[in-house]
Amino acid sequence: EVMGIDPNFGIAFAKTQISTNQVFPTSGSVFISVNDKDKDLIVSIAKKFSEMDFKIISTKGTGDILTENGIKTNMVLKIREGRPNVIDMIKNREIDLIINTPEGSGARSDGYYMRTAAVLYNVPSITTLSAVSALLQGIEEMRKNSKVKVKAIQEY
Repeated sequence: EVMGIDPNFGIAFAKTQISTNQVFPTSGSVFISVNDKDKDLIVSIAKKFSEMDFKIISTKGTGDILTENGIKTNMVLKIREGRPNVIDMIKNREIDLIINTPEGSGARSDGYYMRTAAVLYNVPSITTLSAVSALLQGIEEMRKNSKVKVKAIQEY
C-alpha cells in the first residue's frame, strides 16, 4: 500500500503511482475496452483523453459507443477474433495505457490475457473507472507541472 500527499489531488494521485513504479503516460495512445455496464460512463473519460491528444484504441463494442458519441477511435480485434489484436499492439509497444474493466468471472478471458501482457511489457493498466478519473487529474497536473515536490509528512 502507498499514500500520496499533496494539496492538489491530481499530484497526490501521481505520487502514489510513481511510488509503485507505475509511471503513467502524459501523452501517447490509450486502449479502452470496458464491460457493458461501464460503456455509458466511459464516453466522458474517452472524450477527455481525446481532448488531451491521446490516440484512442478500442475493441468494437466500446469503439461503437465512442464513435456514436463523436470520439475518434481506432478499433482493434479482441484476442479471440484474430490478429493483429490488442496483445500484438502491447508487444509492439503501440499502447501506452490500458483501461479495461473486467467482465464476469472467467479467469481466462481476453481481459486476463491483456492484463498479463501489460505486466510483462510494463504497460500501465487500470481496471476501474474511478481510478481512471483520478489518473486523468494526475495527468493534467503532471502536464502543467512535471516537478513533483516531496516534503516530510510533518510539513503538511
